[in-house]
Amino acid sequence: MLVREPIADAGIQLLEERFEVDVDSESDLTERIADYDAIIIRSSTRLTAELIEQAERLKVIGRAGVGVDNVDLEAATKRGILVANAPESTILSAAEHAVGLMLALFRNIPQAHAALREGRWERERFAGLEVAGKTLGLVGFGRIGQQVARRAKGLEMRVLAYDPYVAPARFNDLGAERAESLADLLGEADVVSLHVALTDETRGLIGAAELASAREGIRIVNAARGELIEETALIEALRSGKVAGAALDVFPDEPYTGPLLELENVVVTPHLGASTQEAQDRAGLIVAEQVAAALEGRLVTNAVNMPSVPAEELEVLGPFVPLAAKLGALAFALAGDNPTRLDFSYLGELADRDTRLLTLAALRGAFEGRVEEAVNVVNAPLVAAERGIEVREEQRRATRDFTNLIGVTAITGRESVSVAGTAIGREHRGQLVRALGYEIEVELDPLMLFAINDDRPGMIGRLGTMLGEAGVNIANMAVSRNRRAKRALMAPSIGSPLPDEVLVQLRSEPGFVDAKFIVLPER
Repeated sequence: MLVREPIADAGIQLLEERFEVDVDSESDLTERIADYDAIIIRSSTRLTAELIEQAERLKVIGRAGVGVDNVDLEAATKRGILVANAPESTILSAAEHAVGLMLALFRNIPQAHAALREGRWERERFAGLEVAGKTLGLVGFGRIGQQVARRAKGLEMRVLAYDPYVAPARFNDLGAERAESLADLLGEADVVSLHVALTDETRGLIGAAELASAREGIRIVNAARGELIEETALIEALRSGKVAGAALDVFPDEPYTGPLLELENVVVTPHLGASTQEAQDRAGLIVAEQVAAALEGRLVTNAVNMPSVPAEELEVLGPFVPLAAKLGALAFALAGDNPTRLDFSYLGELADRDTRLLTLAALRGAFEGRVEEAVNVVNAPLVAAERGIEVREEQRRATRDFTNLIGVTAITGRESVSVAGTAIGREHRGQLVRALGYEIEVELDPLMLFAINDDRPGMIGRLGTMLGEAGVNIANMAVSRNRRAKRALMAPSIGSPLPDEVLVQLRSEPGFVDAKFIVLPER
């Protein structure tokens, strides 16, 4: 085993008790990587596809930290190399830094420090505000957001949180109130702290429109991702006084040298959220444990690409993994609210297998892009538990029309949404066979529309016309009828994202009961 970059002494000791370990950051890695079964790195070492191709013995890559941008995951996965990281290592550090930024913002600590260093004693100028009794709005209520909430409650703050992917009970457990929308949160909060992942959906989450509707004199803390806030809109709001102040640890481009540094009501730090000695030591120990587990054939709880699965099981289950991920994402999206329970059923020949891998894949599909942390097939159950979502799984041999069938049900309060699918053909294409109470057969594509309408002539044509006028092409489509309810389900796969205004128009169109645009994972 090669430890390429420094990790905690406890991690080195753990490994040396079980394996032969080389600690070497100097030699040419291209000449040595073929000699090792495992390698541990931090952020300075880049494991490219070319390097991984030379690693003939390599079984596991350990990244002592959160991100794995410096590892070619696709190349590692193709070679069957497990990649593990330490995502929990920085949670406390990130949460504490966010709270520290908030306190600095309310009490003008950096500005007062700078003035005094320059010989200016300006007590009145830098008089601040107490956080006790103020409302903290958390955008994102995952692991870091929940840790911030715990600390804010200790500071006697009211905590309001917005996260559409967390079960309502989880907010109550931590003494937080649940905001129905981002607009509601911005309208009530004295200070807002961001704790969401950067996705296409969250990029520019806080822009001019959101700031305009926010409470007058709101303060903003961002220790998550710089791209969550539109910089130009923030600068304008800071200059006008709409936003009283901002404390920022992250920026769209780093190192940052932009205009935010010129504003007196802005507190800045150079991406220090995870930069504590404890976090770095914790990362080293965690990744050492993960690498040891991988080499000893035990469960790797922080696997980034895939868990260890026996080859004979993976050969059978592998083709159903993308299907499970798509069905999980579809059920979660169609539920439209915060599910409190997700049920998974496996019928036919799949019932004889260990289907936990498929359940994990479905959970990953359900949460991917919707939560702040990176979700994989191993940490998905933890993500569900943290959000108060119960997970149930059952296998049944009996199936009416299919050799194998996967069903997913998302339960929200007293209502539930069920979908089911199978894999067909030599390419194991994912086929949806049941959704929203309708029997239907349509291939699961990345972009899909589900529209329920009155079962009467002209509805298919009307949908096609509306999509055509919007420049949206229908790639494939299936229709199913419910004669008793006199309703029908149309499920077209489309060639481009559906504009919001078209979806609104469709929902208000006479004869249409509901419509949902769904983006499914491609893998």
